[in-house]
Amino acid sequence: MKKIIKTHSADETIKIAEEITKKLIGKNENTIIFLEGELGAGKTTFVKGIANALKTNETAVSPTFTFIKEYEGILPLYHFDLYRIENPEELDEIGFLEYIERKGIIVIEWAEKVEKIIEPNIKVTIKKTGEKDREICIDE
Repeated sequence: MKKIIKTHSADETIKIAEEITKKLIGKNENTIIFLEGELGAGKTTFVKGIANALKTNETAVSPTFTFIKEYEGILPLYHFDLYRIENPEELDEIGFLEYIERKGIIVIEWAEKVEKIIEPNIKVTIKKTGEKDREICIDE
């Protein structure tokens, strides 16, 4: 089911992510979320909402240079940023496939780089429609 939501601030984007995440808690042992959108669209902001809902031990930040950031909370959160991945062999080097089997919520920014390898439970596409305005398409 596709749903399109318009937001007008980072706080609204965070709240949308929190609502989605709260519905996931207690449903699945393992949830994969693809996050797509151009640079600056608000993907990491969306992850902050997921982290908030999971009551993680720290605020989510972009793992662009480390590829993955792990957070402990109600469920573990594994936040991947694949922007700098140039070939599939690099995924093996960071242990990507082992993470996909873990219990928790796995969020993958720049997920188009792995869409031929795995399938998401939820796909979120964020589009900038103004300086602070966003269109969030959620495909569950």
